[in-house]
Amino acid sequence: MVRTVLLLVVLTACLSAAFLFYFQWRGGEIVARSDGRSLQARDIYLQAYLAANADELEQPAGNGFTPAPFIIAPGESADTIAANLAAAGLLNNTELFLNYLRYHSLDARLEAGEYIVDPQQTIPQMAAALTEAVVREETVRFVEGWRLEQMADYLANNPTANIDASQFLAIAQRQAAFDLAPYTFSAGLPATATLEGYLFPDTYRMPPEADAVYLVDLMLRTFDRRVTAEMRQGYRAQGLTMHQAVTLAAIVEREAVVATERPIIAGVFYNRLAQGIKLEADPTVQYPLGYQPDSNSWWKSPLFLTDLELDSPYNTYRYVGLPPGPIANPSLSSLEAVASPVDTPFIFFVADCTAGVPGSHAFSTTYEEHLANVQRCR
Repeated sequence: MVRTVLLLVVLTACLSAAFLFYFQWRGGEIVARSDGRSLQARDIYLQAYLAANADELEQPAGNGFTPAPFIIAPGESADTIAANLAAAGLLNNTELFLNYLRYHSLDARLEAGEYIVDPQQTIPQMAAALTEAVVREETVRFVEGWRLEQMADYLANNPTANIDASQFLAIAQRQAAFDLAPYTFSAGLPATATLEGYLFPDTYRMPPEADAVYLVDLMLRTFDRRVTAEMRQGYRAQGLTMHQAVTLAAIVEREAVVATERPIIAGVFYNRLAQGIKLEADPTVQYPLGYQPDSNSWWKSPLFLTDLELDSPYNTYRYVGLPPGPIANPSLSSLEAVASPVDTPFIFFVADCTAGVPGSHAFSTTYEEHLANVQRCR
């Protein structure tokens, strides 16, 4: 009996000391001393804490299964980094993560930079990865105005991207299963529409093991983020649905060369739509004509008069109004131009060979002025 009482007294004393060390340390009341007593107290607590959570240290740090981009900004503290990891769904237990860092003196060694963080890593693995400046990733760059097939061709011929181009194209053309529910634009997407226009052209950094599903998701999430609420309100103010707006933006993208002209060209097309005039945009003929083996191009140039007679719902030389869907994947500036067009009287435009800026256009309000602009450059 006496031994039992003594054992209980010892255990109580140890637990009390541990709690005392913990609350003093957490409250900032213990600071490092030359005799090392405070540091020892902290280390004793951390050692006991990590030992008690040893099983969790061997489990995945987060809930997800997909590696995700993560940025550590210069000067961010370990607490901020842990909170950001948790907010991104990459870390479940911030306290365990921070205590692991402190015990191993890693909290001051987290390096600023861009990372690809895998939530299936353990906390020790994640901590080690975030203290190394070298980040393994693959980069792909999609050009503004490319159509789906061009994106797939690029992936097929890009030696640095380990993406199955045929799977990418099947998803983009909605011939392979892919859940569109997470993306806000999908509510207005016609059932028969592909993802043409919504695969946002940009530079993307991905983990080496990323697949086509990962890439399409990344591109669609980027579209949803970059097309702001204000832009969407602008489309509604112009009387367009999201799908119609992206369709018009794709035409603007293929017609415009000079970025500053995009809002003007958008204004011209709005004027033609309002007056029931055919858009007569060459890219809407090039799109259904498809791949041209002679020129190894998806955009036939020059077009002939017979091409303009092509019977396709995309051909705006034959049909009034917008085509049934986007003909390419437009840039942010084209999407912005459709949301905020220039209020202009112009109805026509043609390439201006006399301008000092390559690719610029001559705009006109009457057909006679337009013919004069055309003749000047012949």
